[in-house]
Amino acid sequence: QALSGLAERLSDDFCEAAHLLLECRGSVIVTGMGKAGLVGQKITATLASTGTPAHFVHPAEAIHGDLGRIRRGD
Repeated sequence: QALSGLAERLSDDFCEAAHLLLECRGSVIVTGMGKAGLVGQKITATLASTGTPAHFVHPAEAIHGDLGRIRRGD
């Protein structure tokens, strides 16, 4: 019953995001700073531990060279 209630509240945007993650052939790149960055790091750890290649890139570090870690298809 709880899952049915949740399914009714999920928007098409959520479904599209899940589809994009499923179809990603490269690594999932997550970015954020502050509290959003901490959440992003947890998301990448969870994705990586369940078999989806994922990397966290801090936005301030990205402009100082870390963008080189991102490849076509990520």
